[in-house]
Amino acid sequence: MKISDITPDYIRAISPYVPGKPVSDIAREFGLDEAQIIKLASNENPLGPSPKVVAAITRAAGELTRYPDGSGYDLKAMLAARYRVSADQIVLGNGSNDILELVAHAFLRPGKSAVFAQHSFAVYTLATQAFGAAGIEVPAREYGHDLAAMRAAIRDDTSVAWLANPNNPTGTWLPAAEIKAFIASVPSNVLVVLDEAYNEYLLPEQQADTASWLAEYPHLILSRTFSKAYGLAALRIGYGLMHADVAAMLNRVRQPFNVNSLAQAAAIAALEDTDYVRRSYALNRQGMQQLEAGFRRLALTFIPSHGNFICVKVGNAAKMNLALLRRGVIVRPVGNYGMPEFLRVTIGTAKENERFLDALAAVLQE
Repeated sequence: MKISDITPDYIRAISPYVPGKPVSDIAREFGLDEAQIIKLASNENPLGPSPKVVAAITRAAGELTRYPDGSGYDLKAMLAARYRVSADQIVLGNGSNDILELVAHAFLRPGKSAVFAQHSFAVYTLATQAFGAAGIEVPAREYGHDLAAMRAAIRDDTSVAWLANPNNPTGTWLPAAEIKAFIASVPSNVLVVLDEAYNEYLLPEQQADTASWLAEYPHLILSRTFSKAYGLAALRIGYGLMHADVAAMLNRVRQPFNVNSLAQAAAIAALEDTDYVRRSYALNRQGMQQLEAGFRRLALTFIPSHGNFICVKVGNAAKMNLALLRRGVIVRPVGNYGMPEFLRVTIGTAKENERFLDALAAVLQE
Protein backbone atom coordinates (compact mmCIF):
# COMPACT_ATOMS: atom_id res chain seq x y z
CA MET A 1 0.00 0.00 0.00
CA LYS A 2 1.17 3.53 -0.80
CA ILE A 3 0.76 6.20 1.84
CA SER A 4 -1.42 8.13 -0.60
CA ASP A 5 -3.91 5.23 -0.54
CA ILE A 6 -5.18 6.37 2.85
CA THR A 7 -6.47 9.58 1.23
CA PRO A 8 -10.28 9.51 0.81
CA ASP A 9 -11.51 8.38 -2.59
CA TYR A 10 -13.15 11.72 -3.27
CA ILE A 11 -9.79 13.48 -2.88
CA ARG A 12 -7.90 11.06 -5.13
CA ALA A 13 -10.61 11.48 -7.78
CA ILE A 14 -10.01 15.23 -8.08
CA SER A 15 -8.46 16.54 -11.30
CA PRO A 16 -6.36 19.50 -10.10
CA TYR A 17 -7.07 22.96 -11.44
CA VAL A 18 -4.67 23.81 -14.26
CA PRO A 19 -3.89 27.55 -14.43
CA GLY A 20 -2.86 29.39 -17.57
CA LYS A 21 0.80 29.02 -18.46
CA PRO A 22 3.08 31.94 -17.55
CA VAL A 23 5.06 33.76 -20.23
CA SER A 24 8.36 32.31 -18.95
CA ASP A 25 7.15 28.72 -19.48
CA ILE A 26 6.13 29.40 -23.07
CA ALA A 27 9.42 31.17 -23.79
CA ARG A 28 11.39 28.13 -22.58
CA GLU A 29 9.16 25.57 -24.25
CA PHE A 30 9.11 27.18 -27.70
CA GLY A 31 12.42 29.04 -27.66
CA LEU A 32 10.77 32.46 -27.84
CA ASP A 33 11.76 35.88 -26.56
CA GLU A 34 9.66 36.70 -23.50
CA ALA A 35 9.35 40.30 -24.64
CA GLN A 36 7.61 39.14 -27.83
CA ILE A 37 5.00 36.99 -26.06
CA ILE A 38 1.53 38.24 -25.18
CA LYS A 39 -0.63 36.55 -22.56
CA LEU A 40 -4.39 36.68 -23.01
CA ALA A 41 -5.22 33.55 -21.05
CA SER A 42 -5.98 34.36 -17.41
CA ASN A 43 -8.46 37.27 -17.46
CA GLU A 44 -5.89 39.67 -16.04
CA ASN A 45 -6.09 43.45 -16.27
CA PRO A 46 -3.85 44.71 -19.13
CA LEU A 47 -3.47 48.21 -17.66
CA GLY A 48 -0.76 47.26 -15.21
CA PRO A 49 -1.00 48.24 -11.54
CA SER A 50 -2.40 51.56 -10.39
CA PRO A 51 0.40 53.95 -9.29
CA LYS A 52 -1.61 54.58 -6.12
CA VAL A 53 -1.53 50.85 -5.38
CA VAL A 54 2.21 50.66 -5.99
CA ALA A 55 2.74 53.58 -3.59
CA ALA A 56 0.59 51.89 -0.93
CA ILE A 57 2.54 48.65 -1.26
CA THR A 58 5.83 50.54 -0.95
CA ARG A 59 4.65 52.16 2.27
CA ALA A 60 3.40 48.86 3.69
CA ALA A 61 6.64 47.07 2.84
CA GLY A 62 8.34 48.69 5.81
CA GLU A 63 6.35 46.39 8.12
CA LEU A 64 7.13 43.05 6.45
CA THR A 65 8.47 41.63 9.72
CA ARG A 66 5.02 42.01 11.30
CA TYR A 67 2.08 39.69 10.86
CA PRO A 68 -0.82 41.25 8.96
CA ASP A 69 -3.99 42.45 10.65
CA GLY A 70 -5.84 39.15 10.87
CA SER A 71 -9.19 40.90 11.09
CA GLY A 72 -8.53 43.18 8.10
CA TYR A 73 -10.10 46.03 10.11
CA ASP A 74 -9.32 48.96 7.80
CA LEU A 75 -10.26 47.17 4.59
CA LYS A 76 -13.45 45.80 6.11
CA ALA A 77 -14.40 49.26 7.33
CA MET A 78 -14.01 50.63 3.81
CA LEU A 79 -16.01 47.78 2.26
CA ALA A 80 -18.71 48.09 4.93
CA ALA A 81 -19.14 51.79 4.15
CA ARG A 82 -19.26 51.16 0.41
CA TYR A 83 -21.85 48.37 0.54
CA ARG A 84 -23.77 49.57 3.61
CA VAL A 85 -23.22 46.38 5.58
CA SER A 86 -21.58 45.77 8.94
CA ALA A 87 -17.97 44.62 9.25
CA ASP A 88 -19.09 41.30 10.72
CA GLN A 89 -20.83 40.56 7.42
CA ILE A 90 -17.52 40.60 5.53
CA VAL A 91 -15.01 37.78 5.13
CA LEU A 92 -11.68 38.51 3.44
CA GLY A 93 -10.05 35.84 1.33
CA ASN A 94 -6.81 34.96 -0.40
CA GLY A 95 -8.52 35.71 -3.68
CA SER A 96 -12.25 35.10 -4.14
CA ASN A 97 -11.34 31.42 -4.66
CA ASP A 98 -10.58 31.34 -0.95
CA ILE A 99 -14.13 32.49 -0.17
CA LEU A 100 -15.50 29.65 -2.31
CA GLU A 101 -13.27 27.13 -0.52
CA LEU A 102 -14.35 28.46 2.88
CA VAL A 103 -18.00 28.03 1.93
CA ALA A 104 -17.37 24.43 0.95
CA HIS A 105 -15.32 23.80 4.10
CA ALA A 106 -18.02 25.15 6.38
CA PHE A 107 -21.15 23.86 4.67
CA LEU A 108 -20.31 20.78 2.60
CA ARG A 109 -19.39 17.24 3.63
CA PRO A 110 -20.06 13.63 2.58
CA GLY A 111 -23.80 13.09 2.32
CA LYS A 112 -24.42 16.66 1.14
CA SER A 113 -24.66 18.03 -2.39
CA ALA A 114 -24.08 21.26 -4.30
CA VAL A 115 -25.66 22.48 -7.52
CA PHE A 116 -23.80 24.33 -10.29
CA ALA A 117 -24.20 24.95 -14.01
CA GLN A 118 -22.47 23.21 -16.86
CA HIS A 119 -19.66 25.43 -18.29
CA SER A 120 -19.26 27.29 -14.98
CA PHE A 121 -16.12 28.02 -12.96
CA ALA A 122 -14.09 24.87 -12.28
CA VAL A 123 -13.55 25.75 -8.62
CA TYR A 124 -17.23 25.05 -7.85
CA THR A 125 -16.69 21.43 -8.79
CA LEU A 126 -13.29 21.22 -7.10
CA ALA A 127 -14.44 22.78 -3.83
CA THR A 128 -17.50 20.55 -3.71
CA GLN A 129 -15.51 17.40 -4.39
CA ALA A 130 -12.72 18.33 -1.97
CA PHE A 131 -15.09 18.04 0.98
CA GLY A 132 -16.77 14.84 -0.14
CA ALA A 133 -20.07 16.34 -1.25
CA ALA A 134 -21.88 15.32 -4.43
CA GLY A 135 -21.78 17.74 -7.33
CA ILE A 136 -24.97 18.21 -9.35
CA GLU A 137 -24.14 19.69 -12.75
CA VAL A 138 -27.14 21.26 -14.46
CA PRO A 139 -27.07 21.44 -18.29
CA ALA A 140 -26.45 24.96 -19.57
CA ARG A 141 -28.89 26.99 -21.60
CA GLU A 142 -27.13 28.83 -24.43
CA TYR A 143 -23.83 28.40 -22.55
CA GLY A 144 -25.27 30.07 -19.46
CA HIS A 145 -27.22 29.23 -16.31
CA ASP A 146 -30.66 27.66 -16.62
CA LEU A 147 -32.06 28.94 -13.34
CA ALA A 148 -35.30 26.96 -13.51
CA ALA A 149 -33.37 23.74 -14.07
CA MET A 150 -30.97 24.60 -11.26
CA ARG A 151 -33.86 25.19 -8.87
CA ALA A 152 -35.39 21.86 -9.90
CA ALA A 153 -32.05 20.10 -9.32
CA ILE A 154 -31.90 21.10 -5.65
CA ARG A 155 -32.38 18.05 -3.45
CA ASP A 156 -33.11 17.53 0.23
CA ASP A 157 -29.37 17.01 0.81
CA THR A 158 -28.32 20.14 -1.10
CA SER A 159 -26.48 22.74 0.98
CA VAL A 160 -25.01 25.07 -1.66
CA ALA A 161 -26.00 26.45 -5.06
CA TRP A 162 -23.08 28.01 -6.95
CA LEU A 163 -24.04 30.80 -9.35
CA ALA A 164 -21.75 33.09 -11.37
CA ASN A 165 -22.95 36.33 -12.93
CA PRO A 166 -21.24 37.07 -15.30
CA ASN A 167 -20.16 33.49 -15.81
CA ASN A 168 -16.60 32.31 -16.39
CA PRO A 169 -15.58 30.96 -18.92
CA THR A 170 -18.58 31.74 -21.15
CA GLY A 171 -19.18 35.39 -20.22
CA THR A 172 -22.95 34.96 -20.10
CA TRP A 173 -25.05 37.19 -17.84
CA LEU A 174 -28.56 37.17 -16.37
CA PRO A 175 -30.61 40.22 -15.34
CA ALA A 176 -30.75 41.00 -11.64
CA ALA A 177 -34.49 40.37 -11.46
CA GLU A 178 -34.01 36.77 -12.60
CA ILE A 179 -31.18 36.20 -10.15
CA LYS A 180 -33.17 37.65 -7.27
CA ALA A 181 -36.22 35.54 -8.13
CA PHE A 182 -34.01 32.45 -8.11
CA ILE A 183 -32.59 33.30 -4.69
CA ALA A 184 -36.11 33.85 -3.35
CA SER A 185 -37.19 30.45 -4.69
CA VAL A 186 -34.33 28.52 -3.09
CA PRO A 187 -35.05 27.00 0.35
CA SER A 188 -33.64 29.06 3.20
CA ASN A 189 -31.42 26.15 4.30
CA VAL A 190 -29.54 26.20 0.98
CA LEU A 191 -26.78 28.78 0.55
CA VAL A 192 -26.76 30.62 -2.76
CA VAL A 193 -23.22 31.73 -3.59
CA LEU A 194 -23.42 34.53 -6.14
CA ASP A 195 -19.96 34.89 -7.68
CA GLU A 196 -19.58 38.44 -9.02
CA ALA A 197 -15.88 38.40 -9.90
CA TYR A 198 -16.53 40.28 -13.16
CA ASN A 199 -19.24 42.62 -11.88
CA GLU A 200 -17.24 45.80 -12.55
CA TYR A 201 -17.23 45.06 -16.29
CA LEU A 202 -21.01 45.15 -16.59
CA LEU A 203 -22.72 48.07 -18.28
CA PRO A 204 -24.01 50.59 -15.73
CA GLU A 205 -27.62 49.64 -16.47
CA GLN A 206 -26.80 45.97 -15.86
CA GLN A 207 -25.30 46.46 -12.43
CA ALA A 208 -27.47 45.92 -9.36
CA ASP A 209 -27.16 46.66 -5.66
CA THR A 210 -26.96 42.98 -4.78
CA ALA A 211 -25.52 43.81 -1.34
CA SER A 212 -28.91 45.24 -0.39
CA TRP A 213 -30.42 41.78 -0.94
CA LEU A 214 -28.53 40.41 2.07
CA ALA A 215 -31.05 41.91 4.51
CA GLU A 216 -33.82 39.96 2.82
CA TYR A 217 -31.99 36.72 2.07
CA PRO A 218 -29.73 35.46 4.88
CA HIS A 219 -28.90 32.39 2.76
CA LEU A 220 -27.10 34.58 0.17
CA ILE A 221 -23.33 35.01 -0.14
CA LEU A 222 -21.78 37.51 -2.55
CA SER A 223 -18.24 36.78 -3.71
CA ARG A 224 -16.06 39.55 -5.15
CA THR A 225 -12.41 39.92 -6.15
CA PHE A 226 -9.70 42.55 -6.58
CA SER A 227 -7.97 40.42 -9.24
CA LYS A 228 -9.81 41.69 -12.30
CA ALA A 229 -10.95 45.30 -12.68
CA TYR A 230 -8.79 46.41 -9.74
CA GLY A 231 -5.67 44.80 -11.22
CA LEU A 232 -4.41 42.94 -8.13
CA ALA A 233 -4.29 39.35 -9.41
CA ALA A 234 -0.75 38.71 -8.11
CA LEU A 235 -1.68 39.73 -4.56
CA ARG A 236 -4.59 37.28 -4.24
CA ILE A 237 -7.29 39.17 -2.40
CA GLY A 238 -11.05 38.89 -2.51
CA TYR A 239 -13.99 39.14 -0.15
CA GLY A 240 -17.44 37.82 0.59
CA LEU A 241 -20.52 39.68 1.80
CA MET A 242 -23.07 37.66 3.76
CA HIS A 243 -25.21 37.41 6.89
CA ALA A 244 -23.13 37.77 10.04
CA ASP A 245 -24.06 34.25 11.19
CA VAL A 246 -22.74 32.79 7.93
CA ALA A 247 -19.58 34.89 8.15
CA ALA A 248 -18.98 33.53 11.65
CA MET A 249 -18.98 29.99 10.26
CA LEU A 250 -16.51 30.86 7.51
CA ASN A 251 -14.23 32.56 10.00
CA ARG A 252 -14.13 29.36 12.03
CA VAL A 253 -12.42 27.55 9.15
CA ARG A 254 -10.49 30.51 7.71
CA GLN A 255 -6.73 30.38 8.12
CA PRO A 256 -5.28 33.07 10.41
CA PHE A 257 -3.64 35.86 8.43
CA ASN A 258 -5.02 34.53 5.14
CA VAL A 259 -4.71 38.00 3.53
CA ASN A 260 -1.25 39.53 3.72
CA SER A 261 -0.43 43.12 4.65
CA LEU A 262 0.59 44.20 1.16
CA ALA A 263 -2.65 42.88 -0.30
CA GLN A 264 -4.73 44.69 2.31
CA ALA A 265 -2.91 47.98 1.72
CA ALA A 266 -3.22 47.55 -2.04
CA ALA A 267 -6.94 46.77 -1.86
CA ILE A 268 -7.64 49.91 0.18
CA ALA A 269 -5.72 52.03 -2.36
CA ALA A 270 -7.51 50.27 -5.23
CA LEU A 271 -10.93 51.03 -3.77
CA GLU A 272 -9.97 54.68 -3.54
CA ASP A 273 -8.66 54.81 -7.13
CA THR A 274 -12.00 55.01 -8.92
CA ASP A 275 -10.33 56.51 -12.01
CA TYR A 276 -8.32 53.30 -12.50
CA VAL A 277 -11.49 51.19 -12.45
CA ARG A 278 -13.16 53.54 -14.93
CA ARG A 279 -10.16 53.26 -17.25
CA SER A 280 -10.18 49.47 -16.88
CA TYR A 281 -13.85 49.38 -17.82
CA ALA A 282 -13.39 51.65 -20.83
CA LEU A 283 -10.37 49.72 -22.12
CA ASN A 284 -12.31 46.49 -21.76
CA ARG A 285 -15.32 47.80 -23.68
CA GLN A 286 -13.12 49.03 -26.53
CA GLY A 287 -11.17 45.78 -26.60
CA MET A 288 -14.31 43.66 -26.59
CA GLN A 289 -15.64 45.56 -29.59
CA GLN A 290 -12.27 45.17 -31.32
CA LEU A 291 -12.24 41.39 -30.88
CA GLU A 292 -15.90 40.98 -31.83
CA ALA A 293 -15.28 42.94 -35.05
CA GLY A 294 -12.22 40.81 -35.75
CA PHE A 295 -14.15 37.58 -35.27
CA ARG A 296 -16.85 38.79 -37.64
CA ARG A 297 -14.21 39.57 -40.27
CA LEU A 298 -12.89 36.03 -39.86
CA ALA A 299 -16.44 34.58 -40.00
CA LEU A 300 -16.04 33.04 -36.54
CA THR A 301 -18.83 32.41 -34.07
CA PHE A 302 -18.39 33.79 -30.55
CA ILE A 303 -20.37 33.89 -27.32
CA PRO A 304 -21.34 37.48 -26.43
CA SER A 305 -19.52 38.22 -23.18
CA HIS A 306 -20.08 40.50 -20.20
CA GLY A 307 -16.68 39.90 -18.58
CA ASN A 308 -13.12 40.81 -19.58
CA PHE A 309 -12.77 37.80 -21.88
CA ILE A 310 -14.62 36.21 -24.78
CA CYS A 311 -15.02 32.66 -26.12
CA VAL A 312 -14.59 32.13 -29.85
CA LYS A 313 -15.36 28.93 -31.77
CA VAL A 314 -12.35 27.79 -33.81
CA GLY A 315 -12.92 24.08 -34.45
CA ASN A 316 -10.09 22.03 -32.94
CA ALA A 317 -9.25 24.46 -30.14
CA ALA A 318 -6.37 22.38 -28.76
CA LYS A 319 -4.63 22.36 -32.14
CA MET A 320 -5.34 26.04 -32.67
CA ASN A 321 -4.00 26.87 -29.21
CA LEU A 322 -0.72 25.09 -29.92
CA ALA A 323 -0.32 26.96 -33.21
CA LEU A 324 -0.89 30.28 -31.43
CA LEU A 325 1.60 29.39 -28.71
CA ARG A 326 4.25 28.81 -31.36
CA ARG A 327 3.58 32.38 -32.48
CA GLY A 328 3.97 33.73 -28.95
CA VAL A 329 0.27 34.23 -28.23
CA ILE A 330 -1.14 32.64 -25.07
CA VAL A 331 -4.91 32.13 -24.87
CA ARG A 332 -6.98 29.50 -23.05
CA PRO A 333 -8.57 26.41 -24.61
CA VAL A 334 -11.64 25.42 -22.59
CA GLY A 335 -12.02 21.76 -23.46
CA ASN A 336 -11.96 21.01 -19.73
CA TYR A 337 -15.22 22.97 -19.49
CA GLY A 338 -16.89 20.77 -22.09
CA MET A 339 -16.22 23.28 -24.88
CA PRO A 340 -13.50 21.65 -27.05
CA GLU A 341 -14.14 23.92 -30.04
CA PHE A 342 -13.68 27.18 -28.13
CA LEU A 343 -10.78 29.38 -27.09
CA ARG A 344 -11.26 31.86 -24.25
CA VAL A 345 -9.42 35.09 -24.95
CA THR A 346 -8.77 37.76 -22.34
CA ILE A 347 -9.30 41.33 -23.50
CA GLY A 348 -5.90 42.98 -23.78
CA THR A 349 -4.62 46.33 -24.95
CA ALA A 350 -5.51 47.41 -28.48
CA LYS A 351 -2.03 46.37 -29.64
CA GLU A 352 -2.28 42.95 -27.95
CA ASN A 353 -5.76 42.35 -29.36
CA GLU A 354 -4.57 43.17 -32.87
CA ARG A 355 -1.56 40.90 -32.47
CA PHE A 356 -3.85 38.05 -31.44
CA LEU A 357 -6.25 38.64 -34.34
CA ASP A 358 -3.38 38.71 -36.84
CA ALA A 359 -1.98 35.45 -35.43
CA LEU A 360 -5.42 33.85 -35.43
CA ALA A 361 -6.01 34.82 -39.07
CA ALA A 362 -2.64 33.39 -40.06
CA VAL A 363 -3.24 30.12 -38.23
CA LEU A 364 -6.70 29.71 -39.75
CA GLN A 365 -5.11 29.83 -43.21
CA GLU A 366 -2.50 27.14 -42.46
